[in-house]
Amino acid sequence: MAIRTPQRGRGRIPTPAADGDRAARLRVDIRSGTPFFLTRSQLAAAGRRLASITVLVCLDLSGLVLGLYAALVLRELYYGRTPLWGFLWRVETDWLPFLLLITALVFAQAGLYAEREHRPGLGRILSSLFLVALITLAFGLGTGHRFGTYGLAPTAIVFCALAIGALRASYDAITQDVLRALGARRHALLAGSGESLERLRQALGAARSGIDYEFVGALAPSPDGIELPVLGDLHDLPLVLAETRVDELIVTDSDFSERELLEIVSEAHRRGVQVRIAPKTTELLTQRAQYVPGQGIPLFELRPPAFIGIDWFVKRGFDLLVSGLVLLLGLPLWLAIAAAVKLTSRGPVFYSDTRVGLGEREFGMLKFRTMQADAAGRQAELEASNEADGPLFKIREDPRVTVVGALLRRFSLDEIPQLWNVLRGEMSLVGPRPLPLRDYEQLEAWHRKRYLVLPGVTGLWQISGRSSLSFDDLVRLDFYYLENWSIWLDISILAKTLPAVLRGRGAY
Repeated sequence: MAIRTPQRGRGRIPTPAADGDRAARLRVDIRSGTPFFLTRSQLAAAGRRLASITVLVCLDLSGLVLGLYAALVLRELYYGRTPLWGFLWRVETDWLPFLLLITALVFAQAGLYAEREHRPGLGRILSSLFLVALITLAFGLGTGHRFGTYGLAPTAIVFCALAIGALRASYDAITQDVLRALGARRHALLAGSGESLERLRQALGAARSGIDYEFVGALAPSPDGIELPVLGDLHDLPLVLAETRVDELIVTDSDFSERELLEIVSEAHRRGVQVRIAPKTTELLTQRAQYVPGQGIPLFELRPPAFIGIDWFVKRGFDLLVSGLVLLLGLPLWLAIAAAVKLTSRGPVFYSDTRVGLGEREFGMLKFRTMQADAAGRQAELEASNEADGPLFKIREDPRVTVVGALLRRFSLDEIPQLWNVLRGEMSLVGPRPLPLRDYEQLEAWHRKRYLVLPGVTGLWQISGRSSLSFDDLVRLDFYYLENWSIWLDISILAKTLPAVLRGRGAY
């Protein structure tokens, strides 16, 4: 972020003028570094999550066993029989391992092993157990298993729900006491103005999900009506985040324009601070919103669109596997293309084009050469013929393209060497396309969100119209990809890329 002189009042967030270490702190962007995995902090966080999930699974399965056994005992008593404890258990639970596995899977799918503040309650437990009962009955009937009575199922569901709910409530109470004893706090910074900000603080209360709030202060244009210490206004946000420990930035949506909200979110995510917005939330921001239950007011958490931890590990592993296989299996074809390029025009086989990638850093993107050797020097004279809007430069009948190059571009075979960029960690198979320096320099600040992830060999742009799309459409598709990424989305885009390439729609 550029260093600019601060301005008071409402408007865009500048970076405060600073020098030395202070300037370096303000420029730090935790999202722009090389993706990482298995760092010490990640291992610690993963260890805590794994321990929490393990305990919850054990509690759930214990509650399931207790509830089921209680239902079996109740059935025996209902029919006037004396329960034979060991015999009762052996006869009715020979399919218990299957039941335990299905319960754990259904509970996981229902989000019952999510983080503390996102975990649903007894209602979700009850509905999940009902689904477990249906699956178990269907499996038993399909395999010819004879149940002693079908009336056991509804009784078992109720007892299991009560047992699991009680065990989980005990776990939450104990862990809340432990967190408080260890001094766990959410350091929260509020942003808004006057009465709306003070109402937000009161509605939030002192804690959420057993973790106490420590309100470090507020950002507001005026201290009037605000009991918290006012650390500055909107323009002071970069400096406040740099010099104050803040875990969460909680914003009153109604006090800021859409552009101001976007810049607040970007600045906070740049510092690794969670952003939560109190309703009403704007449509643009809630595209990546996740509901966070609160005591007095609902909050929406805005997650930064960056691949880290498990997400990065899965995506990177997929990239390495697929790109390595394509390069190896297609080697004869790649050698034939290289020979055709070399024999039909003067110049090197490969062309390294300087592009802007992750964290807005430059790298050399490889292609099979499709233009004459002096193509770069002739671009200035062709600017008047540019057919693309926005920062892009495209000419449908570019005179610099060679005969072989036109064929390679028609089927996007000139892009194959970028798989080497993927292996080197400079690109991903799927992601926003990297722009040349000429195009990058014309971007507006809000476009830079696309540089929070590795650029891709293909992406939504390529399967949705390719070069025929306007630049606004390109940015919209890039943002949609960032907001909705999953490994299945990557696979879907790759699967649709081949038909798009074969049709040659928009390729020039």
